[in-house]
Amino acid sequence: MNFSIAKRMQSFIHAFRGIGTLVKTQHNVWIHLFVTIGVVAISFLFELSGFEWSLIIMAIITVWLAEALNTAVEFLSDTITDEHHPLIGKAKDVAAGGVLIATIGATLIGAIVYWPYLKLYVYG
Repeated sequence: MNFSIAKRMQSFIHAFRGIGTLVKTQHNVWIHLFVTIGVVAISFLFELSGFEWSLIIMAIITVWLAEALNTAVEFLSDTITDEHHPLIGKAKDVAAGGVLIATIGATLIGAIVYWPYLKLYVYG
């Protein structure tokens, strides 16, 4: 198989189309987008260190990745059958649980990173 710039460019097109599908079709992603914008704005306001930015960025990426994988599981599952299947239900629940775990983790990271700034802001 030969390397092809055209094929690499096509793979980026597919990836961006996937992100577009994620944003257009998943209401929870709208919440993630809103929270992401708010977190980035607060991070600029607090002038986070490079390390703190790294933690926040990894937390954001983890939640978005979990949501993307959850959506992929849902799409694939829905193509298999319209009827309820217990194992498909479990797969969807586990994928949704992964999003919840990522979101809880991101919230904890945010609390750890922002607490000193919020404490200074509130208590002077």
